Amino acid sequence: MILSARLRLSFAALATSVLVAVSSPALAQDISESHLQAAQDAIQALHATDQFDNILPQAAAALQAQLIQKNPDMEQLIAQTVSEKALALASRRADLEKEAAIAYAKLFPEDVLKEIAAFYQSEAGKTLLQKGPLAVRDVMRAAEIWQNGVARDLAQQVAETLAAAAGAKAPAPEGAQPDQDAAPAEGEAPKN
Repeated sequence: MILSARLRLSFAALATSVLVAVSSPALAQDISESHLQAAQDAIQALHATDQFDNILPQAAAALQAQLIQKNPDMEQLIAQTVSEKALALASRRADLEKEAAIAYAKLFPEDVLKEIAAFYQSEAGKTLLQKGPLAVRDVMRAAEIWQNGVARDLAQQVAETLAAAAGAKAPAPEGAQPDQDAAPAEGEAPKN
């Protein structure tokens, strides 16, 4: 179920990027080859499209399972056919890379793309890519703890202030004895 939703989301994102690229061919033509190459280098360094590597294998596996469930007697033919057709479509992965490069080239100047690629190809950049998600996870966990503490303290401090204000405004009930530990009012003598 989750896999199917992810596949649909990935296909939707891919379709959207293809539609944008097809609907604006003039923009793609305005991008120089060196600018496009810088974008491709940045995408490779960032591993920006790696998350899409499993789309075709997952789609093939899902289709194969669906077809075999409907036609269990054709399992071998289905498996062979799905594998062959999926391999034939694998070359279209380059289309996604080109569309991604165009998207990056539209957003970033060539010199910036070269700097991005250089950084993410460096040891620092590679380390950031590797350990960055772990740092983000830890920061999110710390932010959640901090948020809970701030919310708790805010609620407590507001409650105390409101309770004190409500107590100061409320008249003392009849027959109530004044607090023995309370400081004397201005002009009164201390009580013993």
